[in-house]
Amino acid sequence: MITYQTEDMRMPAIRKRETSEWIKAVAATYNKKVGEVAYIFCSDEKILEVNRQYLEHDYYTDIITFDYTEGNRISGDLFISLDTVRTNAEQFGQPYERELYRVIIHGILHLCGINDKGPGERELMEAAENRALAMR
Repeated sequence: MITYQTEDMRMPAIRKRETSEWIKAVAATYNKKVGEVAYIFCSDEKILEVNRQYLEHDYYTDIITFDYTEGNRISGDLFISLDTVRTNAEQFGQPYERELYRVIIHGILHLCGINDKGPGERELMEAAENRALAMR
C-alpha cells in the first residue's frame, strides 16, 4: 500500500491513484512488488531535521529514503522536501510537476536497488528516472 502524507506543507496536486499505479508499474519492471511505502511531503526545515537526526548530515536535500525492503517486496518511508523540489525545478529549467514526479520515482528506484553515489551510478539513476517518467 502506498500512502501520501504531509508534514508542515500542503499536499501537492498529484493524482494519488494514478501515481500509485505508475509506481507499481515501475517497480514491476525491476521484478519488485510494492509493500508499505509512505510518502511524507515536507519543508526544507523538516528534511534538514530528518537528515541531521537519522543520517547525521547537515544539509538540505530533495529526498531521503528509508529502505525497509525485504526480498522482492519494496517498502520504505520517503521524505520529500517540496521546497527543494521547487528550487531544483527552477534551477534545472523543468516544470515543477515533472521535477516532483522525478523525485517521487527516485525514491522508488532506490528501493528497487539503484544507487546514485558511486562512480557512474548517477548516470544510471538518471537513465532509470527518464525511463520511469516516460511510463507516466
